[in-house]
Order: sequence, then structure tokens, then C-alpha cells
Amino acid sequence: MGDRLVLLATTPRVAPGLLTDEAWSLLRLADVVHLADDDHPLVAPLATAGIAASLLPAHPAADLAVRLLDAARGRTVVWVASADGDPGLAEALVPALDAAGAPAVDVVLGSWDLPGAHLLDLVAVMDRLRSPGGCPWDAEQTHESLVEYLVEEAYETVEAIETRDDDALREELGDLLLQVAFHARIAEEHDEPWGIDDVADGIAAKLVRRHPHVFADHEARTPDEVEASWKRLKAEEKQRASVTDGIPVSLPALVLAGKLLRRASDVDVAAASPEASAAARVALGSLGAHDASSRSTAYGDLLLAVAALAHADGVDAEQALRESLRAYRARIRTTEGLPD
Repeated sequence: MGDRLVLLATTPRVAPGLLTDEAWSLLRLADVVHLADDDHPLVAPLATAGIAASLLPAHPAADLAVRLLDAARGRTVVWVASADGDPGLAEALVPALDAAGAPAVDVVLGSWDLPGAHLLDLVAVMDRLRSPGGCPWDAEQTHESLVEYLVEEAYETVEAIETRDDDALREELGDLLLQVAFHARIAEEHDEPWGIDDVADGIAAKLVRRHPHVFADHEARTPDEVEASWKRLKAEEKQRASVTDGIPVSLPALVLAGKLLRRASDVDVAAASPEASAAARVALGSLGAHDASSRSTAYGDLLLAVAALAHADGVDAEQALRESLRAYRARIRTTEGLPD
């Protein structure tokens, strides 16, 4: 097995020592095992396994390459890669590989990231920013002070979706994810702390519970059946008295309208007067809407025209719609026999 240099790559996102059988076999059979410093996470697992490892400085990369190749002449040498991947080492090894009698160089993956493993990096960065010696601005934030950023990032994500900007969507989802990690990190400092794992556990358990057609023996073959099952299970869990319960009244007025209208589909309460509905249909018809795309444009034009008319009359369209929605919500609750 001589004349062989093995570059053993591992990930820092799994527990040290959780290596493949191939990796452990190589480490046990190697004549020499090198790593960069005594802070390497595999130092303790190697010692526990009775494998002697010697230190070899990783910088400069060109010098490391020469020393590793020299050590591998007539022997099998395993270089346990550093967490940063040893920048420049692969490039420094390339010129020597064509030389006569050069040792064989192999790359072996001893461990690798599972999907979602990079979320650990975000948790670590957030912890560093929030801890003593971190960022003063991050350290003073609270759940309340971050609300404006949470709302802003949510809307920027919507904008990226609506404009079909895939690169922007990836970035905005990261910004939105930061808000989740930030709030979870702050919560770790509470008198009764909870953290990102509790958040993840909660939503994972909810998804399993709300999808019995996937994780249990319940049958739901169509999207409509799935939605009906979801609503039924949610109602059982939340024990809500009204279909309007759980809808934040702080939502933007049009979003709030959509929520109330969807929830109230089983409650026979008109959202608008017959006169207002008739006027809207006449106005919409005058815009000549036919297929789905043109209908959407026509509705948008109609809403914009109404907003412009309200503005001209000195009326805040958002506030006016919100007031009408409060009255609509009260009518729904009255129909349900509940106080408004």
C-alpha cells in the first residue's frame, strides 16, 4: 500500500468520529496520519481509537504539498483535511503528480453534510453575533425591535416571487431565515428558554400531525380532500369558536379580506351589499375581462381605480377597507352566535 497519499475530507457539521468504514480502515492501515493542529476535531477520536497522528502545519500550502508527497514515498500517508479545506493544497499538488515515481493521490470522503446541515452554520454565526464580544447592534435587539425587519423581509420575499427573480428569491429567503434564527437565539435568553431546535421540532410535529394521509392511514387523494382534512385537524387542535379566530387583524387589508372570505365560505354572510357588488361587476365588465390572465389584470385595474378615487376624495383606501372588514368580521361572528 506504499507510495500513496490520501486526502481525507470530513465535515465539521457532524460529530467528530462519525466516519465511514472506509475512512476508519484507511486511518488504521496508514503508515502515517497527519493533521494540521491539535485543535482538529478528530484529535480525540483518533487517540481513543489508538491511532497515532502527528501534526504538520498546513501553511504555506506549497510547503505542505511537498512534505506530504515526500512522506508518501514508500508509505501510505493520510492527510486529515482541515475544516477550511486547506485552501491551495490541491493546486500545489497538481504539478507534482506528473513527476516520475510520484505517489498516487486519492481523495476520500470520510463524512459529508446531510441536507439542511448548513443551517448549523447560521445557528453558530447567530450565536457569535449575540454573545459577549459579538455585535453591539445584534446584542441589543428584542423580539419587538425586530418586527419591522420581519415584515420587510417577508414583503421582499413576496416581491422576488412575483417578479420571478430566482436569484433574489434565494437571497430573500436567507434574509427571512435569519429572522427565524434571530428570534430563536433571543428566546434562548428567556427565563424559560427555547431555541431553534424547539421551533424546528414544533413545525415538524405539526406537519406530520396535519398530514395523516402521508404519515398515517388516513386517505386523501385530491388537494381538496387534503385541505379539508387540514382544516378539520386544525380546528380540533385550536378549539376555535369562530372561523375568524386566528386571523391577525393587523394583516394588510386586502390580505385580511382574502383570509376572511376563505374562512367564511361556510358561513352565509355577504361581504358587500348587493348594490356594491352589482356596481363592481358592472365596472369589471366594462374592462372587458375574459380569460384568467385578463381577469386578473382587470381586477387589478379596478382596485387601482378605486384606490385612486379614494385618494382623490381624501380617503385612505387601506383604512376604509379595514373598517369594512371589521364590520364584516363582526357580522360573521354574530351569525355564529358569538360576541363581536
